[in-house]
Parts: sequence; C-alpha cells; structure tokens
Amino acid sequence: MTSTADTTSDISVADPRVVRAIELVWREAELLDRKDYVAWKELYPADGFYVVPIDPETEDFAGTLNMIYDDARMRDMRVTRMVEGYAIAAVDAARTVRTVSRFVPESVTDEEVVLRSAQILIAFKRGRHDIWAADLRHRIRLSAEGPKSDRIAEKVVRLVDSQEAVPAAGFLL
Repeated sequence: MTSTADTTSDISVADPRVVRAIELVWREAELLDRKDYVAWKELYPADGFYVVPIDPETEDFAGTLNMIYDDARMRDMRVTRMVEGYAIAAVDAARTVRTVSRFVPESVTDEEVVLRSAQILIAFKRGRHDIWAADLRHRIRLSAEGPKSDRIAEKVVRLVDSQEAVPAAGFLL
C-alpha cells in the first residue's frame, strides 16, 4: 500500500478508492433520510468528527463556535435524543430527501480519501418544504478489510446560509 497522496489534478472520480468513498457518502445520506441514526453513528470511528461550522472559512473547528461539533460522545448523545423520542425535534421530525453530488476528490491515498461535494436537502414538515444547501467535505478512512469497514473520519457541513439565523432542524445534516 502506498501512502503518497495523489494531487488534485491527478485524481479521477473513477479511481476505485474514490468510488469507495463516494459510495460511503451515499450510504450515509440514505441512512440519514431513513432516520437510521444508530446505523449512521456506526459509520464514524471513535476519533471521528461531525461538524457544522458557522464561519464558512474556518478550519479551526475546535477553536471557533460551531452549530455542531460532535465527537463520539456528542454523537452518542445526539443519536440518543433523536431515537428515544423525548426531544420535540425527534417527535415532530421532518421527512427528508437529500441529494449529494458534484464530487471533487481533494486527496487520495490507499488509507484515506478527502472528498468535497454539494448537498441539497429537502425537508418536509407540517405541510411546508424547506431547502438546506451545503458544501460538504468528507474525510473517509479506507479499511484494508474492504468497503464495509470504511469509516467517516470527519464530515464538515458548510451551510450556504451558516451566518444567518438557521432554524432548528430536527434532523441531521
């Protein structure tokens, strides 16, 4: 296995490592739309992060204010709230359909793929549709055991309106 990263101009979305990463991102989107939060949580390793920053330019997630900055403990707590039904957001959660596309590989090694993509999420609740648009970055840790063992080491959701008043979602982005 090589650990040298291919440069962005040398990377094709047809690269089998990139295809594995894209398939994991699509699997994540499908789990979220089905509200299978327990299975979704298992896509992340213990050291993984799920981040929704406010500042559209920041890379210092630990040092800036975020809408969401979840490590394993916070993901566990968030999923518990979503599945136990005690949180009003979980009881009256919107139905969602998301499309993730426009995949651009940033870097690729045999151990990790970093992908940028676009997500459009339509949420339907109480007779109303809302649109949530975001640029995503996934850092996918590839497993030597094969695609079923690949994990999302980091997901960053940069909402296009992150600096505006954003309503409570009642679902995961």
